[in-house]
Amino acid sequence: MTTEGDAAPTIQTVQRAALILCAFTVSQPYLSLKEITIRLGASKATAHRYTKALRAANLLRYDEQTALYSLGPQVLTLAASARAGLPIVTVAEPHLEKLVKQVDETVVLSVWDGEAPTVVRSADNTDHSVRISVRAGARLEVTGSAQGRVFCAFLPPDQVPGLPKLLHQSPELAGELAAIRERGVAVDSLAPSGVRTIAAPVFEGATIIAAMAIVGTAVSVPPDVDSTMAKSLVETAGELSRRLGSLSPF
Repeated sequence: MTTEGDAAPTIQTVQRAALILCAFTVSQPYLSLKEITIRLGASKATAHRYTKALRAANLLRYDEQTALYSLGPQVLTLAASARAGLPIVTVAEPHLEKLVKQVDETVVLSVWDGEAPTVVRSADNTDHSVRISVRAGARLEVTGSAQGRVFCAFLPPDQVPGLPKLLHQSPELAGELAAIRERGVAVDSLAPSGVRTIAAPVFEGATIIAAMAIVGTAVSVPPDVDSTMAKSLVETAGELSRRLGSLSPF
């Protein structure tokens, strides 16, 4: 039988481990023991004990040459499980498969992770002999991807790191985001690899919850926002939004 007094140290251990793991961010993926000790608010010996335990669980890795810690491979497994458990993935699945059959291109669903779009589902069961696959878990550029610009267009600017400054510096970007809000679709400029992406927002209520995108080659995906393929994307994203209880404006 576990008493309340016995549980307290266990709770503190979990809280401290979580504090260490949450200290790592996209902008700061490497931390020294000193930095971890400061974040933990404990002694260096205590911080070292926790990092050793987290390394044993593959939740942290340590580079002896740089003396820096980073998140370990087990975090990727946990992240994949978390993404698979997102309700939006289950609800979106039939809509993604339907769109794949309509356009015969790879269809991708991304969510906002607080800093950038992250792919949570990729459906690439097309009939093409050469398929474009997008890895689930891939983080996309904020303004350099169609999905990223969709989020920039519909999220409050202060929820996108650095966006207010970018909008002030680039009237062109501000104008493009306004156009995306009006038409409900964004088209990538052609990537050096020859890949083109078009994306549309998915809403839950009045809030953007995901971006649905078609990914293909410059030959198979037209750049026109009024193309049949773009219209199919917007229509399918709107159907998913309505399934989530939103009156999509598109």
